[in-house]
Amino acid sequence: MTLTKDSVFQLARDGQLYAGAIIPGLEQENAHHFDTLNPFDHSIIGKVQRCTEQHVKAAAQICRATFESGDWSRRPPSERKQVMQRWVALLEQHKEELAALDSIDAGKPITECLETDLPETLHTFSWYAEAIDKVFGRVSPTATDTLALIVKEPVGVVGAVLPWNFPALMLAWKVAPALAAGNSVIVKPAELTSLSAYRIIQLAHEAGVPRGALTLVTGFGEEVGKAIGLHPDIDVVSSTGSTEVGRLFLTYAAESNLKEIILECGGKSPQVVFDDTYELESIADDILSAAFWNMGENCSCGSRLIVHKNIKSELLAILQQRLDNGWKVGNPQDPEVSIGPMIEPAHFEKVCDHINRAREEGAKLIRGGNTLNQGAGMIVEPTIFDGVTPHMRLFREEVFGPVLAVTSFETEEEAIHLANATDYGLAASVYTSDVRRAHRVSRAIRAGTVSVNCFSEGDISTPFGGYKTSGFGGRDNGLEAFDQYVQTKTLWYSN
Repeated sequence: MTLTKDSVFQLARDGQLYAGAIIPGLEQENAHHFDTLNPFDHSIIGKVQRCTEQHVKAAAQICRATFESGDWSRRPPSERKQVMQRWVALLEQHKEELAALDSIDAGKPITECLETDLPETLHTFSWYAEAIDKVFGRVSPTATDTLALIVKEPVGVVGAVLPWNFPALMLAWKVAPALAAGNSVIVKPAELTSLSAYRIIQLAHEAGVPRGALTLVTGFGEEVGKAIGLHPDIDVVSSTGSTEVGRLFLTYAAESNLKEIILECGGKSPQVVFDDTYELESIADDILSAAFWNMGENCSCGSRLIVHKNIKSELLAILQQRLDNGWKVGNPQDPEVSIGPMIEPAHFEKVCDHINRAREEGAKLIRGGNTLNQGAGMIVEPTIFDGVTPHMRLFREEVFGPVLAVTSFETEEEAIHLANATDYGLAASVYTSDVRRAHRVSRAIRAGTVSVNCFSEGDISTPFGGYKTSGFGGRDNGLEAFDQYVQTKTLWYSN
């Protein structure tokens, strides 16, 4: 049955939504569950199964057996492609339902889920389905009495550990290339946002993906996430999350089978605006989107505005005017709302602590800084601090909330230094009308994606990942994503 967003919201009000393990042969009787809450008003919207290490072991066993059987791993690429295309068709039929699940589960504005998250999710699955039979091996230039083939083979069993800020889309970023390459996959969604993953995987099986090639374990990171990291029969773990959790997965790999670890971690992305840029009115919306899109709960969030001193006052005035005329704050089920609640109380307190500490350290609050008494009161206004210096926490640490730190500069060299004065290196933006400066500065900034005269993470065709503590081991998106889910093998034939 296909549900509308209103049907999903009604099920949520009745506390009837559900997510749990999807593992062939594992009974669900007597399972332990925990409540999952609406971040806006803290009402119970459903239940999520609290899986254990035993669920991970069962999932790994069935995934390995399915992989070795060749039911999916050795299926002709054209047939895998057909199955994934059927999956995309089902996702298209259910996209309103899936958008509503992410909105109610993560507190994301419903309009963003409908117009951005789900269309991008479908496009990701479609792109990798189409790419399955277009990734080729190579023939090495050997002597005439030998033949050397360089081939790509699926690596085996992949653990996909997902974040809570883009539940459906991040599942697509990891599962689509891993499954397209022929692997078996164990999905572990964030305990805060498991609902859309449960439905997406049900639809995958309906489309014809073997049940043993795509499994789901739900629950807490310290239980099932750790078990995935330590399991000796899981070959790769791809995780998007905090740098702290990323370090744990590297430790788990070292303590187990040296499994490959792919990490996309935090960010403290700069937006560098020079005084030779285009009209400031034309770039204001991009700057605000970089800072406040998805409530700032975005790893590539442009949370540092590094602006030339000659135009800073003018630009800040424009930004505040745009905030006055848009960026409605409130219930994310309202189609006109752009800023919803923080995901959970602990995260809300963390964001508030950053705001309070910025005040104490001498940053100048010029916009927002308040929390709103709507729902459960976990909404933070879009907030802007001026006069933020490199020694302040707000300049150095990831907030993951709608807080923009403004720092001025005088020279190009100073701007580059400020942009790179962080342990992170996920993304950056540069605004200038001088093409030579754009080239110099974008090459000098140490970040995985640098957008020029816009805010962008690229698209599905461009690899996404970070430098320094923002990333490790590979990239999401693009054909490059296939590389982290395959082994490269040389076949040498001699007469």
